[in-house]
This record gives sequence, C-alpha cells and structure tokens, in this order.
Amino acid sequence: MTDARQFLGMEELGGPLHWRLEVVPELTTPGNFLFGGCGLGAALVALEAAGGRPTVWATAQYLSFAPTGSVLDLSVTLAAEGHRVTQARAVGRVGDSEILTVNAALGLPADMDAEGVWDSPPDVPLPDDCPPRRLPTMDMPSIFDQIDVRLAKGRSFAEISAGNLTPGEPTSALWARVPGHLEPSAAMLAILGDYVTGGMAQPIGRRVMSRSLDNTLRVVRLEPTEWVLCDIRIQALAHGYGQGTAFLWSENGNLLATASQSMSVRYFPPAP
Repeated sequence: MTDARQFLGMEELGGPLHWRLEVVPELTTPGNFLFGGCGLGAALVALEAAGGRPTVWATAQYLSFAPTGSVLDLSVTLAAEGHRVTQARAVGRVGDSEILTVNAALGLPADMDAEGVWDSPPDVPLPDDCPPRRLPTMDMPSIFDQIDVRLAKGRSFAEISAGNLTPGEPTSALWARVPGHLEPSAAMLAILGDYVTGGMAQPIGRRVMSRSLDNTLRVVRLEPTEWVLCDIRIQALAHGYGQGTAFLWSENGNLLATASQSMSVRYFPPAP
C-alpha cells in the first residue's frame, strides 16, 4: 500500500518545514499543469509532518499554475500551536511565483462520547457493477491515468460530449481508487475530492471547462477503504462561476470528508 507522500513523490528538504515536489505528467491535468487536488494533498503531507497532528480542515487558494516539468517548493509556517489544535499554512512556489496558499487546522481527537453523521450516501451500485468513466482521448499522460474511476450516477462524458442534451440533475457520483491503494489520509481525500469540477457538466448538459479557484477539505474520519464514493452535488452556477461539494464516503457507507470548491466555468471549445 502506498502513502500519499510516495504517490506524490515529495522530498523533505532539511526538515519538515520545507518540501519539494516535481510536477511530473502523472500529477497533472490534461492541460499540463499540476492537478489542484495534488497541490492541496502535497500541502497536507507537509503540514501534518510539520505539525505532528492530523488535518481537521484545510483550504487552498489557487493563484497560478505549476506547469509540467516545474518544481513546486512548499514552505510551512506553524502560526499558532495550542493544546489540541495547530493553525498552520503552507505556501507553494515555482521559482518566484506563488502558486497556491493552503491554510489548515490540525487537531488531536477529543475524549468525547457524542458523535454522529446526519447525512447519508446515495443509493448507487457497487464499484464492480459500474462502468469505467472514460475521458476523451488525451495525447499526454495525466493524473487521470493514475486513478481508477467508475461512473456510479450521472451521464458519461461520451453522452455529454455528443451534445443535444437537456439540462440534467445537479448530483452525480463516482467510485474512485488508486490501483495499489493509498493509505487513508487527508492528502488522499484531497486528491479525490478535486473531482467536484467534473460534475459541473451534469446539470448543464454540455461539456465545460471548470478551473478550481479554491478547494476546502473538512475531514470527518479516516478508515481503510479500497474505493471512495465521490458524491458530487453542484449547488449553483452564475456569471461563469460555480460552486459544488463532494461528500466522500467509504465502501462501508461512512462519511470520510467533504470537499467544496468554487470554480471558473466556460464552455469547452468546439472541435475544429
């Protein structure tokens, strides 16, 4: 089983406050820049190593793009360290350009016997009963080659790309796993939670390009699970900006985390 640090290929530089990540094609979007979920995941690896506590909440603001072949340098600041909670931030740069800023709360569990989850996963088929989610053919390798995704609810890319669809449901669902599996971690959930942007095409009924402006992860619990159900719920689209949330469920139906995003949205350019 692989952990997120190994999956991302991160290197610690002289201590847990400084890290390096090479932006290889396997961590990028088809647009040849670092996949936003990998950026947030890398920051969480660094923050948890520096703070020595698990992630409770983290949010990334994406300021620019880290192109394929570049090197992302991450610097961690532990801004406030309390009895249970550490407030921290990580800044990722390529050269002199700031690419992303991640603020996070890292916290130890409390001795409290009251807990609950007041939501439920969608009723969808098991992963083996769902078809693979096939993306349009791309010439370059990307993060999507590293993750096995099954369409559990919603319309396929082929259906959406064919056009002439009426607006659909704002909800969709994907089963996702990393072959060889990633150990349960906030970083792993951050990578899978970035599938929110792909859900925007569902209610519109047309292929769109959605670029994350931010990505917020709120961790409920970590537990071993081969597959994670990404229960995507698009809330709104107005003036070219959309909002959506993914509820991330284990195979046992336990809520692992929620991931919410704002995104810039435009129609995918027509084929020549």
